Amino acid sequence: MTHKEFVDQINVNGLSPQCRTLYRHLTQRKAAGISQMEATLLYKIMALPRRIADLKEAGIHIKAENKVDQTGTRYARYSLEA
Repeated sequence: MTHKEFVDQINVNGLSPQCRTLYRHLTQRKAAGISQMEATLLYKIMALPRRIADLKEAGIHIKAENKVDQTGTRYARYSLEA
């Protein structure tokens, strides 16, 4: 079974509303992913790393990519693993 097939079988209804929103975002915008700033502005998710951990506990494979913006501020960008 591939990861995509596994993820498709996950009972998303068992997740919290924020996790469902985050999961929907990640599946619809696979290439873009999401950062803490985007999660806060778009969905009012204040604790993105905790929601990512919740999704990982549910069996969803998510990768974190550390980035640096133009001002030198470091941040993590989360996306689904291929």
